[in-house]
Amino acid sequence: MPVPLYQAKAEFFRMLGHPVRIRVLELLQDGPRAVRELLAEVEVEPSSLSAQLAVLRRSGIVTATREGSTVVYALAGADVADLLGAARRILTELLAGRNELLVQLREEPA
Repeated sequence: MPVPLYQAKAEFFRMLGHPVRIRVLELLQDGPRAVRELLAEVEVEPSSLSAQLAVLRRSGIVTATREGSTVVYALAGADVADLLGAARRILTELLAGRNELLVQLREEPA
C-alpha cells in the first residue's frame, strides 16, 4: 500500500529537522562544496557531519561526487534553496509578529 502524501511530507520535514543538516543545505545554496569546506564552516566532529551528510544523501536532497580523494556535495535541485528561502520568510514574519506583541506588552501598564 502506498504511503499517503501527508505522511511522505511529514517524513521529508522530519529529515530536515536537524540543525547541522539545515546549515549544510544553506551552505550548498552557494554552490558545491568539498566535505573539508563544510567541516570548517559547520564546526562539528567529522563523524557527526558524515552522519548528517549520509541522511541528506540517502534522502536524495543532495548529491555527492568524488573528485580524486575529495568528496564534493551539491544540492540535488534548486527547489531546496526555494524551500529554505520560504522558511526564512515565514520565520521573519513570525518573529516580526512576536516583536510587535513584545512592544505592545512593554507599552501597556501592568
